[in-house]
Amino acid sequence: MNLKKIISIRFLFGAVLFALFLTTYWHWSAYKAFLQTRLNFAQEQNTLVVKPGHGINWLAYQWQQQGVIDNQYYLRFLCWLNPEYKNIKVGEYELEGNETPISLMQKLSEGMVIQYPFTIVEGTTSFDIFKQLNNTSEIKKDWPKVGKGKRTTESQNELSSAESNQQPFDEQALLIELKIEHPKLEGWLFPDTYHYGKNTSAMELLKRSVARMRKILKEEWSNRAPGLPYQNEYEALIMASIIEKETGIESEREQIAGVFVRRLQKNMRLQTDPTVIYGIGPSFNGDITYKDLRTRTPYNTYVIKGLPPTPIAMAGQASIHAALNPADGDALYFVATGDGGHKFSATLEEHNKALKEYLRKLRQKNN
Repeated sequence: MNLKKIISIRFLFGAVLFALFLTTYWHWSAYKAFLQTRLNFAQEQNTLVVKPGHGINWLAYQWQQQGVIDNQYYLRFLCWLNPEYKNIKVGEYELEGNETPISLMQKLSEGMVIQYPFTIVEGTTSFDIFKQLNNTSEIKKDWPKVGKGKRTTESQNELSSAESNQQPFDEQALLIELKIEHPKLEGWLFPDTYHYGKNTSAMELLKRSVARMRKILKEEWSNRAPGLPYQNEYEALIMASIIEKETGIESEREQIAGVFVRRLQKNMRLQTDPTVIYGIGPSFNGDITYKDLRTRTPYNTYVIKGLPPTPIAMAGQASIHAALNPADGDALYFVATGDGGHKFSATLEEHNKALKEYLRKLRQKNN
């Protein structure tokens, strides 16, 4: 091979290498610029939904077709260099105005989905909560099918017809799935704010809430005062729900608990209006009548002795603590004062005087 041919080959080889270098350098520079480029989502689009089956290759292709990115292969290369970016999570994500390929892939791979709040308020009933769940579009409704429940008994049917939280599904099936061995769901959802991603199932939220209630109830039960008239944790939860409905004043909870505990110990009826209202159910019009107080329901504590068969609302930790740590004293009665609080009395005579004073204030207010 002569010298000219050797020089020509070397020159050609060098030119190819140089061209390859320039091409590589150009693509690398373009790739680095791509990483800092703002993603071109539509101006009105502020969320991104990743559905099952949407892998990185599918997203890269779609985004290039939509003009979100200029080059799908740069995005694929980014994920090749960072394998963790390939493991994107299903969900709804918030798009920020300065979103870049790196910032978005970090969100998708870490599952930083939009979190929605779902709040269970102290004193609400299961009927209120299920209505709230059904009206929340971001929550997937996956109620157990009607007929799945196997535990319905005659006594449970009586409770269902007497109380206010009639549900549009098989509640016994729901109880089985939640592993609640009591006749109603009432009382078992812990009041708190629960955060969830879009399309989280309603059952998942309920399971979280029930687990929280079990934990709190167990902790409070283990630290209860001695000599209480409860046979088990469930009876304490029933009492807590009554306290929750009787007062919203923190300083009164343990006093009211003390009144009810002493009445149980003396075999006196609790005679608490919230249980009567719960027993009346949807037909309650806002005013308790003398007839209501005499009408027998499983929840009318003016008629029955002891506790009602189930809680009447969702009790917060403060009411659970009060039920298990009632205040000492001799009060057996209490009545509203008209200004949000209650007057506590040890005798019926004192109570009747306090009741007359309350009625006098009520008449003055109405006049």
